[in-house]
Formats: sequence, C-alpha cells, structure tokens
Amino acid sequence: MPKDILSVISSRMSGFSKGQKLIANYIIKSYDKAAFMTASKLGKTVNVSESTVVRFAAELGYDGYPSMQKALQEMIRNKLTSIQRIEVSNDRIGNQDVVNTILLSDVEKIRSTLEELSREEFNRAVDLIINARRVYIIGVRSATAITSFLAFYFNLIFENVTLVHTTAVSEMFEQILRVGKGDVVIGASFPRYSRRTVKAMQFARDQGASLVAITDSKASPLAQMAHASLIAKSDMVSFVDSIVAPLSLVNALIVAVGRKKNADLAKTFETLERIWTEYEVYEKLDEE
Repeated sequence: MPKDILSVISSRMSGFSKGQKLIANYIIKSYDKAAFMTASKLGKTVNVSESTVVRFAAELGYDGYPSMQKALQEMIRNKLTSIQRIEVSNDRIGNQDVVNTILLSDVEKIRSTLEELSREEFNRAVDLIINARRVYIIGVRSATAITSFLAFYFNLIFENVTLVHTTAVSEMFEQILRVGKGDVVIGASFPRYSRRTVKAMQFARDQGASLVAITDSKASPLAQMAHASLIAKSDMVSFVDSIVAPLSLVNALIVAVGRKKNADLAKTFETLERIWTEYEVYEKLDEE
C-alpha cells in the first residue's frame, strides 16, 4: 500500500459505490476526526452501515477496518495542530464523564503497550544501558516529565548520567558535545515529535553512540534510528499528552536496570543512609 492513504482514496474515487463515496469524501475532508472513529461511528456520521465501512477498508486493500484506521493515524501522527487536537478530543469525549473516559483510555494504553512491547527490544535497551560508559537522557516538552523521572533514578545507579534539560538547540548540543562510542543516549519524544530531540539523537549516532528510543511507534523518527526502541502508547489527540503508559514503561526499565546493578544500588543507599544519619537529615527535614 502507498503510504498516503488519501491519495489512494482520491485516485480510486470514480470506482466507489455511492455509499463508499460518502465515506471517501468524509475521510478526505475530515481525516483528523475519521482516524479516531470506530467503524460504527464513521458509518453513522456519513449515514451508511457499519458493514459498508468495513467493506470500504477491504476495497482499499486492508485486512480490516482497524488496519485502515491505523494507516490514517500513522499518516497524521505528526501533523495535528493543537487546535485540531482540542477539536477531536472534544468530539471523542462528547457528553461522557471526563474522569471515566480519560482514566479508562489510559488503562487501555497501558494494556496495549504491555501486549505489543517487544521483550527483545526491552532487554536490548537494558543491556546497552548497563554496559554504557556514559548515559545521556534527552526529552523536551511533555517528555521532560519522563526523562526527569528516569534521570533521578539512574543517578542513584550510575556515576555518569547527564540529563539534557535545555530547550535551546545550541545548548543541547553543548551538553552532548563529548558523546561518543561506548555511550548511550536515551531519547524520549511523542507526537508532535521534537525536531530538537531528533537532531540531537542523529548527532549522537553519528558520533558512534548507541541510541535507545522511548516513543509511541516504530514509524517515529526516533525509533527509525535507534538501536533499541521502547514503544509505549500515547494519546496524540488530546492537547494534553498522555504519558501514563510511557511512564509505566520507564518505571519497568528502571527496575530492570536496578536489578542488574543491584550491588551498586545497594552501595548507593548504604552511603545515603550513612550521610542522612551523620548529618541528621531526618531531623532537619522534620524541623522544616
């Protein structure tokens, strides 16, 4: 299948039935909304049956409606503006209870991540990190929450961890200037993908570093260049990025790495306990 599903639909318009043309025209005009509709909802929206929608997907060469829907989502993954996200999000939630809708959606993202995550890729990422000379962690915008969480715990496990926390491209490159062979760069980015993170990862790879991507799809620009990709489902539609599944995956990564570096981790906490006791940190915290 050609990558651009809209071009395929347009080129075959003359051969569609009346019902299929209704579906095709709606997708072309409102693909940002159609990509997140069920077959039933899309059918109701254009006044055709659900079975007509399913047959339309088959007519385009997909093995089912979910495959066509995924193709639409992949096409627009990095194209939705914030305004479009708000519009689509409002349309999806409608009059439903917001708390129930969002939390159930997050549960589904964690379930999908668990089912689709490659254990081979996960284990490869763990091995790369364990054997790294230095670890660099990069993430901007909403990914900052994930990378900060990861860096906090990795700093308890490793001696050479650098969190690249700037949003300026020039400063980002300054912080990874000495990256090279034997180092690992962990980059996190979700739609709309950060060009700064992508460029920094490209530079690191050119210098011989190994890359670990934390992203939402194999089609992500980070995943395409990484030596190991950790794929976690995120919500590209809402103006608020859902990072529940990515954060859970990062949590698993920290635990997996910690188990392999158990002796070093135990030594770190023994040192911290001694410092806390010697300098009466507990009492100071209580006083504060």
